[in-house]
Amino acid sequence: MPALRQARVSDHGTIVECVQRWWGDSRTPEQARELSLLLPRLFLQFFSGTSLVLEDGTDIRAFLIGFYAADNATEAYIHFVGVDPKLRGQGMARSLYTAFFQRAAEEGRTVVRAVTSPTNAGSVTFHRAMGFSLESGDSEADGLPVHTDYDGPGQDRVCFYQRIAP
Repeated sequence: MPALRQARVSDHGTIVECVQRWWGDSRTPEQARELSLLLPRLFLQFFSGTSLVLEDGTDIRAFLIGFYAADNATEAYIHFVGVDPKLRGQGMARSLYTAFFQRAAEEGRTVVRAVTSPTNAGSVTFHRAMGFSLESGDSEADGLPVHTDYDGPGQDRVCFYQRIAP
């Protein structure tokens, strides 16, 4: 298992490259590039202390970008998670989430939130397997509660929450 460490601002370029490469098997190069735009440098500039990397030697094998809510002292949010496709199914994402939960709980956080696209069946399955609950939505798609236009027009999302012990 690669070593866990706190993310650094200097990881930004590598993480963007990872997103473009790792999602290249399921998206066009343009779609993978657009996905990487969800990770501007500011996430590592301001939230590296709450974001995590799994590294094997000098190569990033998985990452979690997350932060603690500034306006709600009990909540934390997982924004983006990626795992090298060659290593998926080996517990890396679970390890990242578990470490994030532990660190968030140590800081007094009691709820972790995450969102995904209703068409991302793998993400929905993973979050449910991790014990996340589904928030009620304003519509439904494939039996899932959906928040219409959550991330902008046409950007529907499934919203999850997980209670953690402080």
